[in-house]
Amino acid sequence: MDVPEPGVWPDDPASRRAVRDAGAEGGAFLLYRAADGSPRVVVLGDDAAPRVIGRSATSDVPIPWDDRVSRTHAQLTRVGHQWSVDDEGFSRNGTFVNEIRVSGRRRLADRDVVRVGHTMLVFRCPPEDASRPTVPESRLAAPPPLSPGQRRVLEVLCRPCLAPGGPHPPASNEQVAAELHLSVDAVKAQLRQLFRRFEIEDLPQIQKRTALVRIVLAAGILRSP
Repeated sequence: MDVPEPGVWPDDPASRRAVRDAGAEGGAFLLYRAADGSPRVVVLGDDAAPRVIGRSATSDVPIPWDDRVSRTHAQLTRVGHQWSVDDEGFSRNGTFVNEIRVSGRRRLADRDVVRVGHTMLVFRCPPEDASRPTVPESRLAAPPPLSPGQRRVLEVLCRPCLAPGGPHPPASNEQVAAELHLSVDAVKAQLRQLFRRFEIEDLPQIQKRTALVRIVLAAGILRSP
Protein backbone atom coordinates (compact mmCIF):
# COMPACT_ATOMS: atom_id res chain seq x y z
CA MET A 1 0.00 0.00 0.00
CA ASP A 2 1.00 3.65 -0.41
CA VAL A 3 2.48 4.93 2.86
CA PRO A 4 4.11 8.27 3.64
CA GLU A 5 7.84 8.66 3.28
CA PRO A 6 9.10 10.12 6.59
CA GLY A 7 12.50 11.14 5.26
CA VAL A 8 11.25 14.30 3.51
CA TRP A 9 9.45 15.67 6.55
CA PRO A 10 9.21 18.29 8.12
CA ASP A 11 10.87 20.39 5.41
CA ASP A 12 7.77 21.64 3.60
CA PRO A 13 6.05 24.89 4.65
CA ALA A 14 2.79 23.27 5.79
CA SER A 15 4.64 20.92 8.12
CA ARG A 16 6.84 23.70 9.51
CA ARG A 17 3.75 25.77 10.23
CA ALA A 18 2.02 22.84 11.96
CA VAL A 19 5.10 22.18 14.10
CA ARG A 20 5.44 25.85 15.01
CA ASP A 21 1.79 26.15 16.04
CA ALA A 22 1.93 23.00 18.17
CA GLY A 23 5.21 24.05 19.79
CA ALA A 24 3.76 27.42 20.72
CA GLU A 25 1.19 25.65 22.89
CA GLY A 26 3.87 24.05 25.08
CA GLY A 27 3.70 20.46 26.28
CA ALA A 28 4.09 17.23 24.33
CA PHE A 29 2.83 16.47 20.85
CA LEU A 30 3.28 13.95 18.02
CA LEU A 31 4.16 14.73 14.42
CA TYR A 32 3.49 12.35 11.54
CA ARG A 33 2.28 12.17 7.97
CA ALA A 34 -1.01 10.88 6.62
CA ALA A 35 -1.18 8.57 3.63
CA ASP A 36 -1.55 11.56 1.27
CA GLY A 37 1.59 13.15 2.70
CA SER A 38 -0.22 15.87 4.65
CA PRO A 39 1.17 16.67 8.12
CA ARG A 40 -0.66 15.49 11.22
CA VAL A 41 -0.06 16.96 14.67
CA VAL A 42 -1.63 15.48 17.80
CA VAL A 43 -1.26 17.55 20.97
CA LEU A 44 -1.13 15.13 23.90
CA GLY A 45 -2.45 17.53 26.53
CA ASP A 46 -1.87 17.79 30.26
CA ASP A 47 -4.24 15.20 31.73
CA ALA A 48 -3.18 11.69 32.75
CA ALA A 49 -5.52 9.73 30.46
CA PRO A 50 -3.73 7.29 28.11
CA ARG A 51 -3.63 8.16 24.41
CA VAL A 52 -4.29 5.19 22.13
CA ILE A 53 -2.37 4.75 18.87
CA GLY A 54 -4.20 2.52 16.42
CA ARG A 55 -5.78 1.86 13.05
CA SER A 56 -9.25 2.47 14.46
CA ALA A 57 -10.66 5.85 13.49
CA THR A 58 -11.68 6.38 17.13
CA SER A 59 -8.07 6.19 18.35
CA ASP A 60 -6.52 9.27 19.92
CA VAL A 61 -3.75 8.93 17.32
CA PRO A 62 -5.59 7.37 14.35
CA ILE A 63 -3.58 5.73 11.55
CA PRO A 64 -6.34 4.12 9.44
CA TRP A 65 -4.29 3.96 6.20
CA ASP A 66 -1.53 1.65 7.53
CA ASP A 67 -2.59 -2.01 7.37
CA ARG A 68 0.35 -3.10 9.54
CA VAL A 69 -0.99 -1.09 12.47
CA SER A 70 -3.37 -2.95 14.79
CA ARG A 71 -6.75 -1.44 15.60
CA THR A 72 -5.44 -0.84 19.12
CA HIS A 73 -1.69 -0.85 18.63
CA ALA A 74 -0.05 0.94 21.57
CA GLN A 75 -0.77 3.65 24.09
CA LEU A 76 1.00 6.71 25.40
CA THR A 77 0.85 7.32 29.14
CA ARG A 78 1.85 10.36 31.17
CA VAL A 79 3.27 10.33 34.70
CA GLY A 80 4.19 13.79 35.93
CA HIS A 81 5.94 15.48 33.02
CA GLN A 82 7.20 12.22 31.51
CA TRP A 83 5.58 10.32 28.65
CA SER A 84 6.02 6.63 27.86
CA VAL A 85 4.87 4.39 25.05
CA ASP A 86 3.38 1.04 26.07
CA ASP A 87 2.89 -2.08 23.97
CA GLU A 88 1.70 -4.69 26.40
CA GLY A 89 0.95 -7.23 23.70
CA PHE A 90 -1.59 -4.93 22.04
CA SER A 91 -0.07 -5.08 18.56
CA ARG A 92 0.64 -7.87 16.11
CA ASN A 93 3.69 -6.25 14.50
CA GLY A 94 5.24 -4.46 17.47
CA THR A 95 6.12 -0.89 18.38
CA PHE A 96 9.60 0.57 17.93
CA VAL A 97 11.37 3.59 19.41
CA ASN A 98 14.37 4.70 17.37
CA GLU A 99 14.10 1.27 15.69
CA ILE A 100 14.41 -0.63 19.00
CA ARG A 101 11.41 -2.82 19.69
CA VAL A 102 9.44 -1.86 22.79
CA SER A 103 8.96 -4.61 25.33
CA GLY A 104 6.39 -3.39 27.82
CA ARG A 105 6.93 0.30 28.53
CA ARG A 106 9.53 2.69 27.12
CA ARG A 107 10.04 6.26 28.34
CA LEU A 108 10.16 8.84 25.56
CA ALA A 109 12.58 11.72 25.13
CA ASP A 110 12.16 14.78 22.95
CA ARG A 111 12.64 13.93 19.24
CA ASP A 112 12.35 10.15 19.73
CA VAL A 113 10.86 8.45 16.67
CA VAL A 114 8.10 5.94 17.37
CA ARG A 115 7.36 3.51 14.55
CA VAL A 116 4.14 1.56 14.30
CA GLY A 117 3.74 -0.45 11.11
CA HIS A 118 5.07 1.72 8.28
CA THR A 119 4.29 4.97 10.09
CA MET A 120 6.84 7.17 11.86
CA LEU A 121 5.70 9.47 14.67
CA VAL A 122 8.09 12.07 16.05
CA PHE A 123 7.60 12.77 19.76
CA ARG A 124 8.22 16.36 20.80
CA CYS A 125 8.27 17.57 24.38
CA PRO A 126 10.08 20.68 25.69
CA PRO A 127 12.03 20.32 28.94
CA GLU A 128 9.95 20.85 32.06
CA ASP A 129 11.87 23.98 33.04
CA ALA A 130 11.90 25.49 29.57
CA SER A 131 9.99 28.70 29.23
CA ARG A 132 7.77 29.14 26.23
CA PRO A 133 9.68 31.41 23.87
CA THR A 134 7.90 33.77 21.57
CA VAL A 135 7.69 32.09 18.19
CA PRO A 136 9.71 34.21 15.78
CA GLU A 137 7.92 35.30 12.63
CA SER A 138 11.21 35.11 10.76
CA ARG A 139 13.98 32.59 11.37
CA LEU A 140 16.65 34.83 9.83
CA ALA A 141 19.65 35.71 11.96
CA ALA A 142 20.08 39.01 10.09
CA PRO A 143 17.94 41.04 7.69
CA PRO A 144 18.45 39.99 4.07
CA PRO A 145 19.78 42.43 1.47
CA LEU A 146 17.04 44.21 -0.43
CA SER A 147 16.93 45.57 -3.95
CA PRO A 148 15.95 49.24 -4.41
CA GLY A 149 12.59 48.08 -5.81
CA GLN A 150 11.89 45.87 -2.80
CA ARG A 151 12.80 48.69 -0.41
CA ARG A 152 10.42 51.08 -2.18
CA VAL A 153 7.60 48.52 -1.93
CA LEU A 154 8.32 48.07 1.78
CA GLU A 155 8.35 51.81 2.39
CA VAL A 156 4.91 52.27 0.85
CA LEU A 157 3.56 49.09 2.45
CA CYS A 158 4.68 50.14 5.93
CA ARG A 159 3.91 53.87 5.75
CA PRO A 160 0.33 53.63 7.11
CA CYS A 161 1.61 51.56 10.05
CA LEU A 162 4.03 54.34 11.00
CA ALA A 163 1.38 57.06 11.01
CA PRO A 164 0.23 58.44 14.38
CA GLY A 165 -3.04 57.32 15.86
CA GLY A 166 -2.56 53.65 14.95
CA PRO A 167 -2.45 50.78 14.75
CA HIS A 168 -3.22 51.01 11.04
CA PRO A 169 -3.18 48.17 8.49
CA PRO A 170 -0.47 48.01 5.81
CA ALA A 171 -1.10 49.65 2.46
CA SER A 172 -3.06 47.55 -0.02
CA ASN A 173 -1.56 46.19 -3.23
CA GLU A 174 -3.56 48.76 -5.18
CA GLN A 175 -2.23 51.62 -3.02
CA VAL A 176 1.36 50.45 -3.43
CA ALA A 177 0.91 50.03 -7.18
CA ALA A 178 -0.61 53.50 -7.61
CA GLU A 179 2.13 55.27 -5.66
CA LEU A 180 4.99 53.45 -7.38
CA HIS A 181 3.37 53.46 -10.83
CA LEU A 182 3.48 49.67 -11.03
CA SER A 183 0.90 47.07 -11.93
CA VAL A 184 -0.79 45.18 -9.10
CA ASP A 185 0.75 41.98 -10.45
CA ALA A 186 4.22 43.51 -10.21
CA VAL A 187 3.56 44.47 -6.58
CA LYS A 188 2.37 40.95 -5.80
CA ALA A 189 5.53 39.51 -7.38
CA GLN A 190 7.72 41.80 -5.25
CA LEU A 191 5.82 40.81 -2.12
CA ARG A 192 6.20 37.10 -2.87
CA GLN A 193 9.97 37.63 -3.10
CA LEU A 194 9.94 39.53 0.20
CA PHE A 195 7.93 36.77 1.91
CA ARG A 196 10.57 34.27 0.78
CA ARG A 197 13.49 36.51 1.78
CA PHE A 198 12.09 36.94 5.28
CA GLU A 199 11.12 33.24 5.47
CA ILE A 200 7.42 33.79 6.15
CA GLU A 201 6.10 32.24 2.93
CA ASP A 202 4.63 29.38 4.98
CA LEU A 203 2.33 31.65 7.01
CA PRO A 204 -1.38 31.83 6.13
CA GLN A 205 -1.90 34.35 3.33
CA ILE A 206 -3.94 36.67 5.52
CA GLN A 207 -1.04 36.99 8.01
CA LYS A 208 1.91 37.52 5.67
CA ARG A 209 1.63 41.27 5.07
CA THR A 210 1.22 42.16 8.74
CA ALA A 211 4.04 39.79 9.73
CA LEU A 212 6.32 41.33 7.11
CA VAL A 213 5.66 44.83 8.45
CA ARG A 214 6.33 43.77 12.04
CA ILE A 215 9.61 42.06 11.11
CA VAL A 216 10.83 44.98 9.02
CA LEU A 217 10.06 47.55 11.71
CA ALA A 218 11.45 45.42 14.55
CA ALA A 219 14.69 44.88 12.59
CA GLY A 220 15.09 48.61 12.05
CA ILE A 221 15.04 48.28 8.27
CA LEU A 222 12.48 51.09 8.19
CA ARG A 223 12.02 53.51 11.02
CA SER A 224 9.32 55.86 12.09
CA PRO A 225 10.07 59.44 10.98
